[in-house]
Amino acid sequence: MRKIHVIAAATLALSTLFASTAFADGEVYRTLDEIKEDGTINIGVFSDKNPFGYVDENGEYQGYDVYFANRIGEDLGVEVNFVSTEAANRIEYLQTGKVDVILANFTVTAERAEEVDFALPYMNVALGVVSPDDNVIESLDDWNPDDQMIVISGTTAETYLTENYPDIPLQKYDSYATAKNALENGNGVAWANDNTEVIAFALQNEGYTVGIPSLGSQDTIAPAVSKGNETLLGWINDEIEALGEEQFFHADYDATLVDTYGEDYKDELVVEGGVTGAAEAETEAAEVETEAVEAETEAAEAESETAE
Repeated sequence: MRKIHVIAAATLALSTLFASTAFADGEVYRTLDEIKEDGTINIGVFSDKNPFGYVDENGEYQGYDVYFANRIGEDLGVEVNFVSTEAANRIEYLQTGKVDVILANFTVTAERAEEVDFALPYMNVALGVVSPDDNVIESLDDWNPDDQMIVISGTTAETYLTENYPDIPLQKYDSYATAKNALENGNGVAWANDNTEVIAFALQNEGYTVGIPSLGSQDTIAPAVSKGNETLLGWINDEIEALGEEQFFHADYDATLVDTYGEDYKDELVVEGGVTGAAEAETEAAEVETEAVEAETEAAEAESETAE
């Protein structure tokens, strides 16, 4: 009996040691090498958000984020295990090690970046508001306090409205599907979400109009990994840059989004190589400034030579 107790105590001690190592920094994650060794990468995606992440009639994951996820698995040389996620538990799933990567329309914000590490962006996004055709909401000013706005918990829409329009009553739901049903059932006068999603909803469902196509700041969508998982983050950034050279995300758009949005939105939404339009503009401005400084320097040198 004493021998059993000794073994049990030793096992408990080892378990405690392992736990303290794994959870010492409050994060649980698998490194790039561990994922490769296991042969499977766990990627969190939406299962009810057509056309970004959804399960089709055959039980297969489809959508813009899923298309990207499959390419990650292919180039990493591992199988992809899709994990269905909701907006509110994206951070939790990373922090608890349930997933290695989140690819679920995850908007980059400073607050979220304190809890997870974002890779380079692959899509532009803002907020938008959709409402029924018989009562199109075109402004949030002078809001009727008896009217409720539908939002999904854990989204940037919830945060933005709470901070900027605290007097607007919010009706919160846990998933895209339940929020959609709430709007269709008239539980709220409008639905605020990523503009890509409300535009898709209005295009796919007759009787609705996006009265506010852009609300708040222009943001980006990016993959996210657990805080501190530098090896996986570095690989994903390199992958996004490499995919940009082949215009992968334009091909992704053609395969998954063009039927919903058409060609008009492609260049507005797609980000290639992790470089946004704003970043390109900053680079061009810096180049122009550099050229101007060089020209001034050359002129000054020429003037100096003439004086001599």
